Amino acid sequence: MSKIIATLIAGLFATAAFAQTPEVTKAQQEANKDIAKAEQKEMKVDAKADKKANKAVAKADQTHAEAQAKVNTEAAKANEKIAKADPEDKSKAMAKGEKNVAKAEEKANKKAVKADAKAIKATVDATEDKALAANKTDAVKAKAAAEVKETAAKH
Repeated sequence: MSKIIATLIAGLFATAAFAQTPEVTKAQQEANKDIAKAEQKEMKVDAKADKKANKAVAKADQTHAEAQAKVNTEAAKANEKIAKADPEDKSKAMAKGEKNVAKAEEKANKKAVKADAKAIKATVDATEDKALAANKTDAVKAKAAAEVKETAAKH
């Protein structure tokens, strides 16, 4: 029984030594270089996509703030006109002020929706770019592994 175990162990060492020929080692090094390049490109694409998405979200937030500021300004103008109006004209000034504030809110909401849509589109595009980059990296890894196996089979 010990002779069988010894033979198996010797065969294992022989296989390991056989698999590490200079050609296989060189192929593994080349594969590792290709994989490293692909991963670096993927990280670069990820960073660029994140930057693009974050910029769109920040722009949307800025648009929200600007629109809200316009609504607040319109409300302040309306309150000022109501305060200056004669007692008999106050209700008319209130109605006109509310109308102007409603228009400003409508514009603000429209701008906010458009800004949000752009931010969502940028985020989706960023996710697509990341997925494509990851797919390319996976393809490079698979190709490199296949080349190493092919080299090992030849030698």
